[in-house]
Amino acid sequence: MQERKKKVRIKTKTFVPLVFITAALITTYFFPRQGSFKYSFNEGRPWQYGLLTAPFDFPVYKPENQLKAEQDSILQFYEPYFVISGEVRKNALADFDADVNMKESLAGLSPDCKLYIRNRLNEVYETGIMRSEDFDRISRSRTRALRIRKGNVAESSGVDAFLTIRSAYGKVLGDPPPDIDSGVLRDADINEYIRENVLFDAATSEKAQNEFIQQVDISHGMVQRGQRIIDRGEIIDSQTYNILSSLKQSTEERSGGTAKNNWTLLGQFILILLMYASFYIYLLYFRPAEFGNRKHVIFMVLLVTFFVVLTGLTVSLELFSIYIIPYAIATILIRTFIDSRTALFASLVTIIMSSLMAPFPFEFVVIQISVVMVSIFMLKELSERSQLIRSSFFILLSYTVVYLGLELYQEGNVEEVNWVVLVYFLINFIFIMFSYSLVYLAERSFGFISGVSLVELSNINKPLLKELSEKAPGTFQHSLQVSNLAMAAAAKLGANASLIRTGALYHDIGKMVNPAFFTENQTPGMNPHAGLPFEESARIIINHVRDGLKIAQKNNVPRQIVDFIETHHGTSMPKYFYISWKNANPGKEVNEADFRYPGPNPFSKETAIMMMADAVEASSRSLPEYTEEALHRLVDKIIDAQLSEGYFRLTPLTFQDIQTVKDVFAEKLATIYHSRIAYPELKQPE
Repeated sequence: MQERKKKVRIKTKTFVPLVFITAALITTYFFPRQGSFKYSFNEGRPWQYGLLTAPFDFPVYKPENQLKAEQDSILQFYEPYFVISGEVRKNALADFDADVNMKESLAGLSPDCKLYIRNRLNEVYETGIMRSEDFDRISRSRTRALRIRKGNVAESSGVDAFLTIRSAYGKVLGDPPPDIDSGVLRDADINEYIRENVLFDAATSEKAQNEFIQQVDISHGMVQRGQRIIDRGEIIDSQTYNILSSLKQSTEERSGGTAKNNWTLLGQFILILLMYASFYIYLLYFRPAEFGNRKHVIFMVLLVTFFVVLTGLTVSLELFSIYIIPYAIATILIRTFIDSRTALFASLVTIIMSSLMAPFPFEFVVIQISVVMVSIFMLKELSERSQLIRSSFFILLSYTVVYLGLELYQEGNVEEVNWVVLVYFLINFIFIMFSYSLVYLAERSFGFISGVSLVELSNINKPLLKELSEKAPGTFQHSLQVSNLAMAAAAKLGANASLIRTGALYHDIGKMVNPAFFTENQTPGMNPHAGLPFEESARIIINHVRDGLKIAQKNNVPRQIVDFIETHHGTSMPKYFYISWKNANPGKEVNEADFRYPGPNPFSKETAIMMMADAVEASSRSLPEYTEEALHRLVDKIIDAQLSEGYFRLTPLTFQDIQTVKDVFAEKLATIYHSRIAYPELKQPE
């Protein structure tokens, strides 16, 4: 058994680092490749950095709209390239010659008429026939000309020198000799032999157009190395913005532009790996239970990676403002299912990595960290849906207040505030409002259970609990008392009181199968165990655990609650029937498997407290008197026996914790079973 545990531990220690390394590689892959230009700027905003001078000579590129206007202007004089296809003419005349004696519409024509048509076809092909769309496009151009390429030579020609299918057909039919009837020509289907032979040369035209555009100079002027560009606090006007944009473009070109520069890529990977490594070390040393839980590790790393990758894609593709991204959702989900400190640490890692891509990293970090802290404060314990709605409003308020404070601090003027950012915060708020559905999705996907789900499950009007109260009312009352005891002890030890309360309500649902065999459901004088062998009675009692598991599985009870059903007796024995069998069969060997619960033993604070509360509450009903001393003796006897049997060996409870639980149980039982005042009877007058 020990060897098997060791293998599982080694696999986990290998699996978790692989998860973090894989996340680092994925994040690096989606990181923007923007050279080494480290400044962020916007036109009309003040320069937030120190004095900037030109690090090298670079050209001042023309603004995109100006460059496009100049290119469009020069393209007005561009002439597209065409070629005259001899094959089209040859094939058309060959088809005519083949059909002239075979086709009915041509066979009846006179030889002079046939010769006339053929000569006219030759003439129109000699002139050139082009597509009507090309003809109209060139006719609308400024030059009204095109270039006819013949080998490596091209000659410019006016578009009016060429024909279209329609004009060529009109030329063939127009002005025939007197001895040829024009009606006969129209019936000869001459249009079948009129085809376009002036064809657009796309490859040559594109190449020539690019060369034409390159005549436009993309820059106007140069900035010399060491030349002053801008200093802190100065407003970035259009000219300075153009110079800064040119410096950024030149810097990216010198460092490889958007290509994956090896050194840049290595630097990004080192920074990202350090961030993930810090989170890994935090879990290893401060949250070892979470570190050993693969589902929890995958869940947290997936959240961090998703938001960082989303930031990278948003910045690279310029999809939308990064302030629309609801980073607070990661904080809310980790806070809901793990704890506050882990949520804060994971959120800081996410924000720091995202700030490496953010346009204004200082503003981004200040705003996002403020929102993360508010998210954690507002969700101290998630037990109602309304808490998420309320926290969403506080998050929106935090975004707005912190942003306005930063803008007023930096600008010193409310007129300089970019009010559009508040719209981004509003969209962010809408996304966070839907985080409750993500809580449900995470519960189903990773097997988590939230405070909201625990509150819903502990509602005594739930069908399963209602059925328990009807079929086994004594067991239901016992479960309520166990719930009260366990919650009080959990609150003292800092355990999950909501989880214990819900687990206590469901721990005995298996007794619904045979409720009459359990003392709390029996009426005086009724004992179904009478006449049964002790082994059979023990089997019925033990089976309430197995029956409970079946009922829980059928009703989709979460795994965390099923743990309480399995462990509330651990691997203990129903001592009454075990001792009775021993007394009735002196000297015989007992098969302990017939008298032992299937287990397992408790493995957490919550399941251990539950086991103690269940045994203490059940035994307290048999006390002849409920003095403080008797209650303390009972609690000590039961819990010490469980401790000596080793049922709490797998739990993180200390001896001090167990003593605290004893004191709480004795105090609560004394309150439950306190003596009541005997009311005097009213004396009747004589």
